[in-house]
Amino acid sequence: MRVLALILLISAGIYTGVNADASAQTLPYWFIPLREAVYEQQLTANEIAPIFRQVSGRARVELSGAALYVMLSRCEYMMGRAYQFEERNREAADRYREGIRWAEMALEAQESSEAWQMLAENLSQLIAARSSTAFAMANGLRVERYARNALAINSRNAAAQYMIAARWVFAPSPFNNLRRGITMMRAILTEGDMDKDDRFNVYSAIGFAYIQLRRPDDARPWLQRALEVYPTNQFAQSLLAQL
Repeated sequence: MRVLALILLISAGIYTGVNADASAQTLPYWFIPLREAVYEQQLTANEIAPIFRQVSGRARVELSGAALYVMLSRCEYMMGRAYQFEERNREAADRYREGIRWAEMALEAQESSEAWQMLAENLSQLIAARSSTAFAMANGLRVERYARNALAINSRNAAAQYMIAARWVFAPSPFNNLRRGITMMRAILTEGDMDKDDRFNVYSAIGFAYIQLRRPDDARPWLQRALEVYPTNQFAQSLLAQL
């Protein structure tokens, strides 16, 4: 029922579930149900799929050119995340590849911070979905390069800042630097234009880093902040449960 309700609201153009934050990228209201469904983690990927199709279809009606390609890349990325959470990595990888294709088309049409961001985000998650050391070594540095390209156009792109900091938090030892990652993540809170999902990502990453440093008392408040943003997110819940 919830899936049908979201689709009907998107179709009618009256979805009002936008978070209180002003989006750094002025995301259209009709995209928000897809993002929320992915981060709330209350629906299965199969239940999210019709929302993905509805939002992608709405993008083709409302947008054109580079703006359309960026939005379609963003939609593919979100659907990939939904599949990846369920460890349906082959399906996730297909969505990320498609997201990369749309981002490349956007860059060909008109270079933008958001297009570079989506190219970096889709490639980053494709690396994770493929779980191939050789693929990661061949492509890992491209993620940071694309993110820096995004920042060269808009230095306050919080998602691009996050991708650069995430390397130091989530890379396996000895390639990580948790203290450096925490410092960089905290800087995003003042130096980035953050949307709702950006705040969640930063809060949970800091909490994760403190867990790895075996500092549970420092991790707890950050994970609680993450769950204030998305109370039903299972990733943040699982991290908090470790404490």
